[in-house]
Amino acid sequence: MSQLESIKRLLVIISKVRSNRKYSSQQELLNDVNDSLSLRGYNEISGKTLERDFKLIEEAFGLTLGFDARRGRYAVKEDGSNRQERLEELLFNFDLLNELDSNSPLRSYVLAEHHRPPHSSIMFLLLMAIRKQHPIQFTYEDYRKATAYQVECAYPHYLKESQGRWYLLAFNNSTLKTYAVERITALSIFESETFTRRMTIDVAELFRDCYGIWNDERMPIEDIELSYSPLDGRFIKSLPLHPSQQILVDNDQEFRIALRLRITNDFVMALLARSTSLTVLKPESLRNRVRDVYREALRRHEE
Repeated sequence: MSQLESIKRLLVIISKVRSNRKYSSQQELLNDVNDSLSLRGYNEISGKTLERDFKLIEEAFGLTLGFDARRGRYAVKEDGSNRQERLEELLFNFDLLNELDSNSPLRSYVLAEHHRPPHSSIMFLLLMAIRKQHPIQFTYEDYRKATAYQVECAYPHYLKESQGRWYLLAFNNSTLKTYAVERITALSIFESETFTRRMTIDVAELFRDCYGIWNDERMPIEDIELSYSPLDGRFIKSLPLHPSQQILVDNDQEFRIALRLRITNDFVMALLARSTSLTVLKPESLRNRVRDVYREALRRHEE
């Protein structure tokens, strides 16, 4: 059995135990796990292997699985810690990312993005470094600097998904920095060293007032009001631009929303992506910024 297949099996077990389904016996859980493994083209496992996998999951991911007599089901045993890394989302996305390889039977009915990033192996190594609290060193390509490639030494804390990309949140000296995972190469993990993770970081609060991953605290938090056509409004209502989004008007003539966040370049680009019917009502600075983008684009195309 390959290492990747073993990892996938562990992810299947975690997803089953963390689901809303009630498994009141090991055999019920085992049957469901084996059904998922068979769907993926893998061999079934025994009850003894399932118990061994529980121990591997605890070592690799810090999750203790077992039978909870109080709830009468298999579940994740709570350890009282305040885990902000939302590990379950990472595991489900990682599972899907790896399942859609050229040998997977899922390709016959699941269509993945043809340009999905090829960095799943680095994702797992970063997760391991975070879990075991090992410092790391890597080469990073910074698009905004003239000297694009630089060597970084950091203490990894979180992996965060934003806009279809994965980012590493790590302390470089005393500063919490964000690194795009696809721009990380030559990763080294210092397994002989450990550090203490700062578990008091409120990650949800850290990104509450920003769009995506860029949170520049020097920028003000502003009240924003946008108007769209009813058709565009249906899409924006089903996939809000930001958690602060509130619907002000929703009728046959207009869809209008209010938001409150920092107006970063990423946010402006998101507005332009669905700008066919967009009207920026406030603030005036954002209205002028969008208008300037249109004017410059018109000038280039007229030339």
